[in-house]
Formats: sequence, structure tokens, C-alpha cells
Amino acid sequence: MTDRPLKLVLMGTGPFAFPSFQQIARSHHTILAVVTKPPVENPSRDKAPPESPILTWARQADLPVFTPASINDTSAIQWLGQLEADLLIVCDYGQILSKEALATASLGGINLHGSLLPRHRGAAPVQWSILAGDSKAGISVIHMTTKLDAGPVMVQRETPIRPDESADGLEARLSQLGVEPTLLAIETLARGDAQAGIEQAPEQTTKAPRLKKSDGQLDFRYPIAWIDRQIRGLQPWPGVFGNLVFPQDKPAKDKSTTAQSVPSRSVRAVIHRAKPMAIDPAKIAELGWTPGQVLWSDSALEASLVIDHPKQWVAVVAQDGLLVLETVQMAGKLPMQAASFVSGYGKQTDLRFETPCDSHGLLDRMMALGAAFTGESTGQTTGESTGQSSSQ
Repeated sequence: MTDRPLKLVLMGTGPFAFPSFQQIARSHHTILAVVTKPPVENPSRDKAPPESPILTWARQADLPVFTPASINDTSAIQWLGQLEADLLIVCDYGQILSKEALATASLGGINLHGSLLPRHRGAAPVQWSILAGDSKAGISVIHMTTKLDAGPVMVQRETPIRPDESADGLEARLSQLGVEPTLLAIETLARGDAQAGIEQAPEQTTKAPRLKKSDGQLDFRYPIAWIDRQIRGLQPWPGVFGNLVFPQDKPAKDKSTTAQSVPSRSVRAVIHRAKPMAIDPAKIAELGWTPGQVLWSDSALEASLVIDHPKQWVAVVAQDGLLVLETVQMAGKLPMQAASFVSGYGKQTDLRFETPCDSHGLLDRMMALGAAFTGESTGQTTGESTGQSSSQ
């Protein structure tokens, strides 16, 4: 049975949806409208840009655009119903569709999700794939239900997570990996197979909650592997940061020339790129190092620990290793490479990263997830990315 052209409504906001939506627009199916979240009015520095990538693309492609504050409002559902769509295509939209919204399309909706469901259901699946220490990531196309990311899996694709890969790079790869499976799912429904998909196993479900700015706080009392995942998993937002404490090396004097102690000062430092190096905790104790302590280039130390980095390097002591910094950004300054950081601050002695007072919610949750994910993915179709555009 050959597939028939479908009348589609695309629902998306972020860049993850763009490659699939762009390819759908080139297909023989008809796009009735593009639904996206409304622009943010007067956005602050920490909020989303005023116009989403999907909104910009839809306008440039001269497609009808709808930006309801809530897709589940009565007026929005009435508008959807009047379109008489066959299928809703949802990806990186930012809202959960109600039963009434899904019912406006004769075939319901499909969702392109950035994980190997049922692992990492939620708003940040790509980030949590790295934070959890998974060996592989992937995409899932599901036939939607009203429960978050819980519908039958129609198609999956998987790909290894590279050892040094950050969330932004992985998300870009997965967005391309999702194009062919999304088109395949559309064609499956167009051929009349409305029951396609495999039910998810509830006992294998993990959550991928939305990230917060505070999740980026560095705490070097934790294992180096978890700190490495935190740095890579939180790129580009919210990023990771710590307060770098500069002790005063000169006493201040009052008018009577009596020396007075001056408190140390701290400066916010953002770590953009770094590499972990595991070290036996007994060795760390033997050397008298403490978590958060900053170490500078030292030939004897380099020979002892086999630090394979340029002559000018800087590292921070963690519970069981060193975090060798590569790109650092001090408050109010541009990002700088390690050599520039050493040149500017390398004469400072007893420099260290401040230890937070409380335990770290994100790092504690990461550790609670247990062993890295290595199980088989679910779904009708799986496969590793080949790097070819047709399968990405």
C-alpha cells in the first residue's frame, strides 16, 4: 500500500526541530501551519532569545504561523480543529499537548525526542545522557499520548557518545540523526499503520528534568568523572562556574601604619572546556592537596603525573583527580586559553576554588543514577549513525 500525502501541523520552538522540519517541508506532504511558542517580551540576558529558530524559519519559508501562549487553551484547540490536519509533528516545542489537542488530528501526533526512550523522559534528554555517563545516546520517534514522552516507540536510532563530547555538539548530531526516522514514521502512518510502535517498559524509565542555573556550580569534593560530565553536559547552558578565591599577599595599613589583615576576594570563573585526569586519592593525600586547590605548571609534577599538556597548564584538584583547564572566562572578561590564564594569574599563590556550603543537588542525582547505561534500546528500528546525511 503506497503512502498518501498527509496534511501536517508542525509544532516546535528550539533548533533541535529544525533539520527534520526543513526536510518535511521538502516532502510531498502539505504543511498547514507551524505552531511555536510566542517570542519572549523584553528578554533578560538569562532568558531565551526573542524569536525562536523555528519561528524565523517558518516566516522565511512563508508558512502560516501560530504562536499561542498555551496550545491547550480552548481557542487554540478550536483553531487546530478547523485545520482538519491528519497528523501533528512535535519536536522541541516546550508544551505538553492535552488529549483534546491531540484529538484535533485524525492520526494524533508523533514526537521526535532526543533520547533512547524510556530513558531520559523530560525536558533535557541530551544533557542527561551525558550527565548520567551513558555510553550511547539516540533519538526516539513516538506516537504521542497525553503522558510525557510515554507513547509507543515507532523508530529509534542510536549513536555512541564520544569521550570528550559536550551537550551542544551531541544535540547537533542527534538533530540530524532524527531526520530520517521522523520521515519514516510519517510514511508509516500515511500507509495506514496507525497502530505502529512498541510500548515502553515503565520499569526502565529515568527522568531528565529541566536544568537550572544553580546546577552549574562547581564542587571539587566530588569525583573527577562526575565533574567532567557536569562540564560537558551543561554546555552551552547553564554552563559551569565557581568562585576563584584570591588571597591577599600584601597587608593593608591604616594611618598609624599598623598592619591590618585584609580579607581575600573571590571572582566568578566560568569553565568552558577542561579535561579530567584520574589520580589515586592516596597520591593526592600524599602530596597534601585539597579539593579546589589550583596547581600551576611544574616540570617535576608533570613528570610525576604524566600531564600531557602544553608547558603552561593549570589544573584544579578534585576528590580523585585533576581537572586540567583549557578555556576559562573570568567575570567581566572574554574567554581565554590556559596559557593566557597562566600568564595573567600564574604568579598567584594559594589560589583555590571556593567550596559550596551545601551538597550539590545535580551531582548527587547524577551519582544516584548508578552505572552508566549500556542496555539495548527499544523500538522497531535501531542503528548507529554512519555520518551520512541520509541516516542522520
